[in-house]
Amino acid sequence: MHVNTGDQVIVIAGNNKGRTGKVLEVQRQRNRVVVEGVNMRTKHQKPTQQNPQGDRIQQECAVHASNVMLLDPETGKGTRKRPKKD
Repeated sequence: MHVNTGDQVIVIAGNNKGRTGKVLEVQRQRNRVVVEGVNMRTKHQKPTQQNPQGDRIQQECAVHASNVMLLDPETGKGTRKRPKKD
């Protein structure tokens, strides 16, 4: 996988194109990543004794790894990760 947890990335395709954020989770089996503040979805929580009103919370959902690119801190644009030479 070309990105790891904690990397700064930019979304290059989809509804969130152009947004940047930190990678929170990498799902290698599904080839997807969860990016902070990107692909937000509303989840409804049932009422409980601690929270009798119920709730609607916003949470990040995974995006495909091919739709994100590492962010170059100097230019602020996406960059490709080059393999290291030995």
